[in-house]
Amino acid sequence: MPIVAQSTETTDWVSRFADEVIEESERRAPGKPVVVASGLSPSGPIHLGNLREVMTPHLVADEIRRRGHEVRHLISWDDYDRYRKVPNGVEGTDAGWAEHIGKPLTSVPAPKGSAYPNWAEHFKAAMIESLAELGVEFDGISQTAQYTSGVYREQILHAMKHRGDIDAILEQYRTKKAPAKKQQQKAVDAAELEAEEGSGAAEEDDGSSGSAGYFPYKPFCGACGKDLTTVTAYDDDTTELTYVCTEDGFTETVLLSEFNRGKLVWKVDWPMRWAYEGVVFEPSGVDHSSPGSSFQVGGQIVGIFGGERPIGPMYAFVGISGMAKMSSSKGGVPTPADALQIMEPQLLRWLYARRRPNQSFKIAFDQEIQRLYDEWDKLDGKVEDGSALPADIAAHSRAVRTAGGELPRTPRPMPYRTLASVADVTAGAEDQTLRILSELDPANPLSTLDEVRPRLDKAEAWINTHVPADQRTIVRAEPDAELLKSLDEAAQQSLRLLSEGLADHWSLDGLTHLVYGVPKVQAGFPADATPKELPPEIKASQRTFFALLYHLLVGRDTGPRLPTLLLAVGQERVRRLLGE
Repeated sequence: MPIVAQSTETTDWVSRFADEVIEESERRAPGKPVVVASGLSPSGPIHLGNLREVMTPHLVADEIRRRGHEVRHLISWDDYDRYRKVPNGVEGTDAGWAEHIGKPLTSVPAPKGSAYPNWAEHFKAAMIESLAELGVEFDGISQTAQYTSGVYREQILHAMKHRGDIDAILEQYRTKKAPAKKQQQKAVDAAELEAEEGSGAAEEDDGSSGSAGYFPYKPFCGACGKDLTTVTAYDDDTTELTYVCTEDGFTETVLLSEFNRGKLVWKVDWPMRWAYEGVVFEPSGVDHSSPGSSFQVGGQIVGIFGGERPIGPMYAFVGISGMAKMSSSKGGVPTPADALQIMEPQLLRWLYARRRPNQSFKIAFDQEIQRLYDEWDKLDGKVEDGSALPADIAAHSRAVRTAGGELPRTPRPMPYRTLASVADVTAGAEDQTLRILSELDPANPLSTLDEVRPRLDKAEAWINTHVPADQRTIVRAEPDAELLKSLDEAAQQSLRLLSEGLADHWSLDGLTHLVYGVPKVQAGFPADATPKELPPEIKASQRTFFALLYHLLVGRDTGPRLPTLLLAVGQERVRRLLGE
């Protein structure tokens, strides 16, 4: 049974939006479920920037559910959008795929080798799986199904009847006139740009502007299946519509009251849906903040359909460590599935929950992921002991649970960087991994690796997919005899002190104390002396000692944290590589 939790602290952005949305929903539709919405275009891999289009309303909807209100989170799959271009980086596509440009995404074959019936279903599937892992509850709506089944017929006829009013609104934002064909191409180019910017739904042109005037509806051609059409005649009384295809010259006359092979242009379609679904809250990308953007224009057009524009915060872009701003049409950008391969759902949810929608942030696929996990684990501890700040408590709560309950989590969450180091050294050998992780805390050893899963699996995936081969750790097979022979007496003494202390310090804490303590003892200080009690040169001695150990163990200046590395290599092998 779903948990109806107390509202989390009102100091976070989610609670403030929830307050506003509940109040606005009661004003617009008292007693009815609160409706929030997202829109996703499966024109290619749905990336982590698009995920913000979902996570922002999800977090608000979940807060509303926690307060005991009924709420629907709609995700409109814009799968009836035109296929704009062949995305880069998608396997199974080549130049021949350009022949499908202009068709609905659901009429384009899936990439070669796919198990799905069409292009849209192929890219929707991965996102649906990721949303399930993230605990996102939603009602999915296929726009192909809505349009082709005639659900929007009354809205389409209404838009056509009021095309003059719609055109007048759009005219306020048109800055330059052009011949019909140029105007159409310009609009398509602009559509591609705005879609790349992360708008959530692929932009289209303003409508059909041929010699017969403006029309906010685009038929898909009955011959080639593309939307490269112009309406040449329309009768409001009979709904008789004639169009011509600029691609192949095909012309057709249909009754729009019976015709289901076409759609409203995007700047009309979006506000129509706001009114039809009664949407109270829907965010949009920062590209919609400019005059003439879909969200701004839609705020005027929605009134034609008897609705109101939803509360709509602009969300900033999401970046990736070491990568430029994401664009699904350029290919190669990380998706939620890519992120969930290397991080637990709680961490990914937290990254979206802790930043206000208008704040940009980055998701780490490089070494920074270890620092993010350290920060997350530190917050976890503060929440547990009651020392976390209210806003941090709220973000943590939204990361680890939904109104329906706790997300599955790792029973014994060891540090991510430790698990990554062990996975690196052992190359995934489970027996060695269990031995090393058990020796981290001999008083409380692991009984099975399931205790550290799925975090262990995520760390291992990160090592295998995001750490370059030349940065992987390979333990020496044989001692470096030449280096050992060249060592002076002080260096030899440091290795003896380390070897002599291994047995008594064979745990993560013990080895940490030992490797930092050897240079202190050599300089005449107690092994447990604090930095304040030591001269500055001790730090230089420690760095020299650590570099020597790395060279003797893995043949490099650096590597995993030495205590973890020593445990991974094992006592006997460590002694042999140190020259015993």
